[in-house]
Amino acid sequence: MKILLPPSETKREGGDGSPLDVSALALPSLAPQRSAVIDALIALAGDDDAARRVLKLSERQRGDIAHNRALWTAPTMPAVDRYTGVLFDALDAASLSAASRRWLDAHVWIHSAPLGPVAALDRIPTYRLAAGTSLPGLAPLRRHWAGPTAAAISADAPAFVLDLRSEAYAALGPVPDEVPSAYVRVVTAQGRALNHFNKKSKGLLVRALADDRPRLGSLRALHRWAEAHDFVLRDGAETGEIELVVAD
Repeated sequence: MKILLPPSETKREGGDGSPLDVSALALPSLAPQRSAVIDALIALAGDDDAARRVLKLSERQRGDIAHNRALWTAPTMPAVDRYTGVLFDALDAASLSAASRRWLDAHVWIHSAPLGPVAALDRIPTYRLAAGTSLPGLAPLRRHWAGPTAAAISADAPAFVLDLRSEAYAALGPVPDEVPSAYVRVVTAQGRALNHFNKKSKGLLVRALADDRPRLGSLRALHRWAEAHDFVLRDGAETGEIELVVAD
C-alpha cells in the first residue's frame, strides 16, 4: 500500500542534509519535471517584487523568496520532518520509532508542488510554492505534473493507494485507473465535511498505521485493520471514495 499525503504551507527551516538531488527522490522518472519547477522558482526569486506577487506573499513572508533562491544549495531534511501544521503535528513523525519511520518511508508519499510525490524520508529543502500557483515560463502546474506523475505512479505499480490529498494536489497527480485506490474524505457521522479535523484525523490515521506497521494490499484489508483499531471507514457517496468518520 502507498499513502498519498498533501504537503503543508508551513515548514521547518534549516536541516543537516546535503543539497537537493532530484534523482535520489522517490519516483525518479520525475527528475526532469522537478528540475524545471525548481529552475523556474529560482528565476522568479531573482525579482523580489515579482516573486511576492506571483507567490502571493506578504511583507512578513519575504524570507520565503530567499528560500526559493537557494533551492539547489540549501540544506535538506526528511520531508516528513520538514512539514509542520495540523496534519503533520498529529502524525508527529519525530516521536516514532526507527522501525515506524522506515515504514513511513516505504509506504508514504508526500505530494510537493515543486517536487511531486516524495517519500517520507526523502530529503528536501524548505520552499514556497502552492498547487495553484502559475510560474512564469512554465506550463500551469496541473498540466506540468498530472501526466508524468500518473505515469510514474503506474510504473511503481502499488497494490493499493490510499489518497489523503486535498483536491488541489490530487489534480497534480491523479492516481491512474489501473491502480486500485480510494480517495478519503473526513466527515461526521451525519456526513458533514470537516476542515481542521480533516487534517488532524488524517495525521492520526497515518500515525496509527506507522505505529502498527501492517501489510495492507487492498481496500478490504484496510477496512479490517481500521475496524480493529477504532477507526470508522465507510463507502463514500462517489465511486472510488471512502469516508473517515470522526466525532463532531
